[in-house]
Amino acid sequence: MSIIWRLARHLLVLAGLVPASFAAAPIELPPAVLGALERAQVPAANSAIVVVPLDAGPLQLSRNENVPMNPASTMKLLTTYAALQTLGPDYRWRTQILASRRPIAGRIDGDLIVRGSGDPSLVIERWWLLLQRLRALGVRDIQGDLVLDRSAYAQAQLMGPTLDGNDLRPYNVPPDALLINFKTLSLEFVPDPAGPVAHIIATPQLEGVHIPAQVPLTDGPCADWKDQLRADFSRPHSPRFDGSFARACGIKTWHVSLLSPNEYVLATFRSLWKAAGGTLRGGVREAVVGPNAVALIEHESAPLSEVIRDINKNSNNVMARQLFLTLGTALQPQDAPAPGDAGTIEAPQAATSQAEPQPADTVRSIRVMRSWLDQQGLRMPELVLQNGSGLSRQERISAASLAQLLVHAWGSSQMPNFVASLPLAGVDGTMKKRPAASGAAYVKTGYLSDVRALAGYVFSASGHRYVVVALINDAHAPAAQAAHDELLDWIWREG
Repeated sequence: MSIIWRLARHLLVLAGLVPASFAAAPIELPPAVLGALERAQVPAANSAIVVVPLDAGPLQLSRNENVPMNPASTMKLLTTYAALQTLGPDYRWRTQILASRRPIAGRIDGDLIVRGSGDPSLVIERWWLLLQRLRALGVRDIQGDLVLDRSAYAQAQLMGPTLDGNDLRPYNVPPDALLINFKTLSLEFVPDPAGPVAHIIATPQLEGVHIPAQVPLTDGPCADWKDQLRADFSRPHSPRFDGSFARACGIKTWHVSLLSPNEYVLATFRSLWKAAGGTLRGGVREAVVGPNAVALIEHESAPLSEVIRDINKNSNNVMARQLFLTLGTALQPQDAPAPGDAGTIEAPQAATSQAEPQPADTVRSIRVMRSWLDQQGLRMPELVLQNGSGLSRQERISAASLAQLLVHAWGSSQMPNFVASLPLAGVDGTMKKRPAASGAAYVKTGYLSDVRALAGYVFSASGHRYVVVALINDAHAPAAQAAHDELLDWIWREG
């Protein structure tokens, strides 16, 4: 019996989910799954699959279960479950607004300061509400600068190369202790039903960024509509579209990240503050809040139980990375990083007093994660962590380790919150358009150019429940998604 079966049986027995006598041998891959892998030209060695029953279900399956593989976004399962267990489902981030001088008659003769704590969910609606509350306090005129305190994160977390070199893609936005709306501008192209143009609706409004009001419509097919627009983003404050938009495309939205972090916060602040009747005389700069700053108002984030739904259902990378960093700041690490991590993270900083909170960094978060895994008895010797989101070429985990994590989660008090955060096949999130095991599979997906991954739970038609993990690392991985769909259908139908 392989290690995954011994571990799964042990965890299930401890959780009281199966009798101690339960043990079944792995079975072969179903022909439909094998056929889909063969058609995609994925060699057997490049695919790993584990199916584990959570009760007395008849199916068990393992293939290359102990091989370390790139899990893409299924790595978010480890980050979100560890956060639920350690931080608790009601954990919240706080964003504070302070002033260098006490407001007098609605006027601040100094700076307005915004201090972030790494809230992953400070979207534009919540940023607007925070500024509305500030305005309701009577603050109107700010004579100084907008000062941003990002000291909750180490400076190294705010920079570095992206996975694919495309800084415009929102999934490449780096972590930011004061992340507003994922630093993203959404451009919606809406064809005019009675005219020859498509209107462009920009959300949010960014002060100082001038977006064309419209582009010409054409009657051709909707092929690669982004290429047809011939966008020019070389001047971020005045992007251009030199092409056209096909009427057949209907309404489309293009999400881009154009501005630097400071520029984005300033542009959204100026727009929202001006609309609220306020004024800002100065510009924007970064600084650490001084001891004499006057606290004005505070925003509390949504609870962690809600935040992880956005992370897992929508596979939000920057939110996952911020949650991973939070693990290292909210908890005390116990163990040093494993030797295998030396090439993927910066060197640890010297230890400091617990009374002096240190800026978040991945080194501390990796230590905390490894310590937590040891405390839970979850052995993952092959695990390589970089940022906890799966948006990485370096992160590694085996199908067996992901399966034991899912078995452990099923038996924990956090199971309802964890399972509810996963995309439901055929219903929502990244599984919305995949009908396999529709309405019966709660599974996290993962995609990179040469990775296809899937991990979660399947409720079979007979009433049995299963853990499923399926990983593909191969140049032909994009063509092999059908194999994972066949696997889900097989578990639902035969389980």
